[in-house]
Amino acid sequence: MQRESSKRGAPVLSVESAIGKGPFAILVFTALSARTRDETTIRAGKKLLSRAPTPQKLSRLTASQISRLIYPAGFYKTKAKRLHELSHKILSDFGGKVPSSFEQLASLPGVGRKTANIVLASAFGKHTIGVDTHVHRISNRLGLVKTKSPEKTNDALDRIIPDKYKKKFNMSMVAFGQTVCTPLRPRCSECPLAGGCPRIGVAKHR
Repeated sequence: MQRESSKRGAPVLSVESAIGKGPFAILVFTALSARTRDETTIRAGKKLLSRAPTPQKLSRLTASQISRLIYPAGFYKTKAKRLHELSHKILSDFGGKVPSSFEQLASLPGVGRKTANIVLASAFGKHTIGVDTHVHRISNRLGLVKTKSPEKTNDALDRIIPDKYKKKFNMSMVAFGQTVCTPLRPRCSECPLAGGCPRIGVAKHR
């Protein structure tokens, strides 16, 4: 999946080179990415992090200032408020450093299971799987799982995916979902996995 996605220039694969790989940058990017195309998220993240590269500097901005910096990310006003609150909580509860446990990350405003797991895997090298719509969709199409929600997919994948693959699982699936196994009319005729894929739930494909 990652090899094929790299050849096709999947946007998510350029995130690290665009915004860096520090825990705070990864947390900000992942928080911004919900319901927003990666190209837009990268631009918004770079703009925000150039102004506020640390929780300390982010805390000094108002929610309105953050909102203007991250526009046009989806739900930018809500995300700006959450990022403002998040920066203050990191300062008050965690000494200004992004925490490295699931429970502590999930206590931050706007941080759910997906975001916490992605930060743990990408920033701290933990064996966790962040499940977003791409991971949920492709895992079901391939028949790896049979689930109705990302949360159930997360539970199922945690049981069947070996630890050594978990850290890269989200990135590989998201990149593949952006370029080949797209939500509508996936490119099945170009897919390197087509021979063994049951194409569960695929109505139309190319």
